[in-house]
Amino acid sequence: MTTRPQLVLTDIEGTTTAISFVHRTLFPFAAEALEGFLASHTRDVAPILAEIQAMEPGRPPLETLRAWMAADAKVTPLKTLQGLIWRQGYEDGRLKGHLWPDVAPELRRWHAGGVGLAVYSSGSEEAQRLIFGHSVAGDLVPLFRDFFDTRMGAKRVAASYAAIAVALALAPGDILFLSDIGAELDAARASGLRTCQLVRPEDGTLPVPDHPRARDFADVTSLFGLPSAG
Repeated sequence: MTTRPQLVLTDIEGTTTAISFVHRTLFPFAAEALEGFLASHTRDVAPILAEIQAMEPGRPPLETLRAWMAADAKVTPLKTLQGLIWRQGYEDGRLKGHLWPDVAPELRRWHAGGVGLAVYSSGSEEAQRLIFGHSVAGDLVPLFRDFFDTRMGAKRVAASYAAIAVALALAPGDILFLSDIGAELDAARASGLRTCQLVRPEDGTLPVPDHPRARDFADVTSLFGLPSAG
């Protein structure tokens, strides 16, 4: 396929953002603030706690949340709650979203050149908007057409990508999915999306077979004929 993608769908952790930022900054921040946030935002968290109780009956929700956090569980109630906690941290300036230096310039060029942009991450839609809205490169949220989280399905399941293509009203082959994880790329390709693995040495990413590879977003521009500075 020689035509350039109409839309780039990007992962966050390990793709636009250092894995260490998520695991060494965001996760500890949420874990430390958890109990205080639950106590001071009872109305906001009530539906989330009810959902957790339904998923793990007979177990205190706080205990369930701690266990999920320790296991980095990809469950929607946890991701939603983490997003709310992070929003407070971003809004009061304690957090600033990390992006690799190559990311924001290319996103702006792609957007200016008419290529659509969207995000698909296991982090909640709220968390996605925060990391791009309060990033080290400024507010990038206006560049994106849409944000997708695990409500669309698991990232290693092909049907999730098919559902995203339907939501975007695009043929799967018009979408380029960027990720560092081979199983996610495999699932996206199985649904007809084009794929590219970001292999960032700083994150220790291991190359996988059968997918194009890029060192950074500038490489993606070259590989797929996306709009460039010139």
